[in-house]
Amino acid sequence: MKHNLLLTIFSLLSILFGTFHLADDIARGMSPGGLPNLFAVVICVVWLYGTLLLAGRRSGYVILLLASLLLMGVPVIHMRGAGVGFGTTRSGGFFFVWTLLAMGVTALFSVILSARGLWSLRRGQSL
Repeated sequence: MKHNLLLTIFSLLSILFGTFHLADDIARGMSPGGLPNLFAVVICVVWLYGTLLLAGRRSGYVILLLASLLLMGVPVIHMRGAGVGFGTTRSGGFFFVWTLLAMGVTALFSVILSARGLWSLRRGQSL
């Protein structure tokens, strides 16, 4: 499978899992539902733009790398504190934890693929 296609698929999955998780955080009361959450919408739009319209370009790889690194921090934050325990005390705890794990996997793989894409541009190779 082509490198850019894999990166597009995993970036879209990361955005999907990230928005699922944010919605679950808001529904559980872990994050207040208000205007500050629109900042996440802006991040997702920039991430989506980098994924779909800047695919294969240096700026696209940089956007995907930064967004994926940012998303990788969410499972770390939840796993370090009481966030997972708070999130699983109600029904649907399995989905909450599963989205954390899925975000971590897809975001880390997107980091690897975007770093590889940046490296190939530096060396003048095509993927």
